[in-house]
Amino acid sequence: MKNARFPSEYLLEQDAATGAPLHRLTGAPAISHHTYFLNSSLTPGEEVLIFSSNRSGAWQLYSVEPFPHGGIRQWTDGEPVHPFSPAIHPSGESVFFVRGGAIWQIRRDSLQERLIVSHEDAQLGEVSLSPDGEWLTAAAKIGPDYGLVSGRADGALWSFHRFPRTVIHPQFHPLEPEWIEFAADPAPRMHRIRRDGTGLECLYEHSNDEFVVHETFLGSTGDLVYVEWPFALWRMDWTTRARRRICGFNAWHITPNRAGTLVLCDTNHPDRGLFLIDASTGAQRLVALSQSSNRGSQWTRSRYALPEDFAAARAALGGKLSWMENAADTVYGPQYTHPHPSFSPSERYAIFTSDRTGHPQVYAVELHG
Repeated sequence: MKNARFPSEYLLEQDAATGAPLHRLTGAPAISHHTYFLNSSLTPGEEVLIFSSNRSGAWQLYSVEPFPHGGIRQWTDGEPVHPFSPAIHPSGESVFFVRGGAIWQIRRDSLQERLIVSHEDAQLGEVSLSPDGEWLTAAAKIGPDYGLVSGRADGALWSFHRFPRTVIHPQFHPLEPEWIEFAADPAPRMHRIRRDGTGLECLYEHSNDEFVVHETFLGSTGDLVYVEWPFALWRMDWTTRARRRICGFNAWHITPNRAGTLVLCDTNHPDRGLFLIDASTGAQRLVALSQSSNRGSQWTRSRYALPEDFAAARAALGGKLSWMENAADTVYGPQYTHPHPSFSPSERYAIFTSDRTGHPQVYAVELHG
């Protein structure tokens, strides 16, 4: 139930490859996952870590407080939340999340919830905040239409921007927050649009045989960094669209530091572990082993999934389809089996998920320990 308290599940370990201190933050026999790789899981002062778990029988929000060794606090109950949707406000005093076709805000102190916006017959994806916390955006499917929603955190000026294909991972530009970059599936992937719905354009034309994934902003540089799976990590100039190959490496999910000098990533096929990549030289440093199962048949290939891939997955799942991943779990997931590493606000820790114990748990590895 909301505000229920549970004992700490903390365990201090040591990474088998690097010897780095490894903090296991959850341990229940359930699925627990941090807030995804595009949003921080920790409040700005690193007092509280937010995670999603189905330990109650449905996806709800929980926290570890104080981080890293504190007990578990349940934040939500009732109708399930979208497990990868939470975004922490820059003040650290509240969290935005998706429940059904609505975006909600919950206060950290009282756990009081406030409805921001709701759409009939809608499914919404993860929430992204502008740097000042004043604007929100999320991928959306409303009725038969795909696109993204955007509006103010106070509930004003919300609109739905339609797009002819599945939209995922919309993100505000860190320096020009009137711009939103988003991914489309299938190719071409990278697009941008102003938050008022104008200026829609494709940033890079490519075919389904160039498997572009997990693009995000390269910190405060304002440029983009993206993966050409499984071959290379690339940088793109936001203004000129000029592209530069950073390195040949099977970087998978990526997240840069604030300065844009380092890129944190996990790896797959093979899983070499979690790495830091120098954005200028391409040099790589092993941080820790992920030891996660990294499921999803498409990651063995170097192209986007085709209709026959989805058909096979639908058949395997009895006809069910998870539109938010644009694939049944056997194609691109389940997502909770992927590490999705992200920096802590101080950049002292890398937060990630691993099902090495048989259940996905949340970990924090010290980057400079």
